[in-house]
Amino acid sequence: MCGRYTLFVEQTDLEERFDACFADSFTPRYNMAPGQRLPVITNDEPETIQRLEWGLVPSWADDDAGGIINARAETVHEKPSFREAYDRRRCLVLADGFYEWAEASGGDGKQPYRVAFEDDRPFALAGLWERWVPKQPETAQTGLEAFGGGDPDASEEGSDEPDALESFTILTTEPNDLVADLHHRMAVILDPEREREWLTADDPRDLLEPYPADELRAYPVSTAVNSPANDEPSLVESIES
Repeated sequence: MCGRYTLFVEQTDLEERFDACFADSFTPRYNMAPGQRLPVITNDEPETIQRLEWGLVPSWADDDAGGIINARAETVHEKPSFREAYDRRRCLVLADGFYEWAEASGGDGKQPYRVAFEDDRPFALAGLWERWVPKQPETAQTGLEAFGGGDPDASEEGSDEPDALESFTILTTEPNDLVADLHHRMAVILDPEREREWLTADDPRDLLEPYPADELRAYPVSTAVNSPANDEPSLVESIES
């Protein structure tokens, strides 16, 4: 799975790399976590880097609880929670590394590792996004209002549509040889030459393959990353002696 990741490249470098501009300012992040609003590029606004909440809530859900942070690439085109988003609402999730946890030596808990390119260059993870709108309760009309005889301005009060929640999930696939030592799933890193194809192709399932292991590195980091409250540069430093 993918439960935490990083993005600390300079804003100008990110905008040049992805040929898109931030809708607002960007702050480097070293421990991105579910429930946070994080940078993505959606298929309907490919020239803008916007923030969506990590944890996809299907449009048909009764409430916005329990957002789904990962979706299996093998079945994403057929699962009810993702099928429509796969067809119509894909996104690039911007990152420059992600964390995985492996059993520590001696069975003493789990050791976090960061997986990234040697030069920490940014990349895009395959994602889906969704727009969920809270259901408005039905209200019964009584008295003259039911026949149009009430205050003509009263119907305008409280008529604003409720705020929509735009959220995303990250696709995972079988791990490459590097990540297999850490976890049985890994986030789908898209080939840079085909990122835009993920946003536009009719059925881009062939893009959802494990990224080559020889282009990535994995190294142990501090267990401070276990808490989403921690978000600082020291989290991405290797603790190897």
